[in-house]
Amino acid sequence: MKILAIDTSTSFATVAIAVAEQVVAESLLNTNRTLSARLVPEIERLLATAGLSFNDIDIFAASIGPGSFTGVRGGIAAVQGLALATGKPCAGYSSLALLAMNFSLSTALVCPLLDARKSEVYAALYDCSAPLPSPHITDCVLPPAALLEQIAATTGRPVIFVGDGALRYHDLIAEQLGDQAVFAPYPLNSPRAANGTLLALDAFRLGGLLKPSQLLPLYLRASDAEINKIKGLA
Repeated sequence: MKILAIDTSTSFATVAIAVAEQVVAESLLNTNRTLSARLVPEIERLLATAGLSFNDIDIFAASIGPGSFTGVRGGIAAVQGLALATGKPCAGYSSLALLAMNFSLSTALVCPLLDARKSEVYAALYDCSAPLPSPHITDCVLPPAALLEQIAATTGRPVIFVGDGALRYHDLIAEQLGDQAVFAPYPLNSPRAANGTLLALDAFRLGGLLKPSQLLPLYLRASDAEINKIKGLA
């Protein structure tokens, strides 16, 4: 089984290739608003590094969000195009689950946070004691203080906070949760597409692969463009 997985939900893009349950190539790059120009060349570079072609890939996988609207759309479109061109299936996974998997087998709960702007975060809470994360709080968007109140009320266990939202709201998290809060070291604040290959393999085993047209983004709120359009029609 050869899997190509990507994540483009944040300001970083990550691409990985796994062959027979072994990661053979992976990259992480700051797209800095250049995703469309850099993603496909980076995929081609990693395929060349692994000695593979697009047609060799059995599953094309991508995060479906939440995260940057432009980034998520771009990543899904790229994977849809590659799957259509090669006649292969797709797999989709949560960008928050992907980030939480940086702490697989951890005894602490893991709370991935992505800065959603507008004083909100994209968030979830996972038990990562197994190789695949299990949600305690499913993917949501809300003010960070409301999330922290929910976490404080439902668990007394240590919680690892990870992601750019954890960096932005570090002081608030520390103030509300005290010693219960643990903050990820900086190399672990970025998602890894290698974890996406594991999620895609799980989807394959569970019969959850998708046609390219079925790979759809997960939007937890309307984009600014959609909000402005609604306001204009009001």
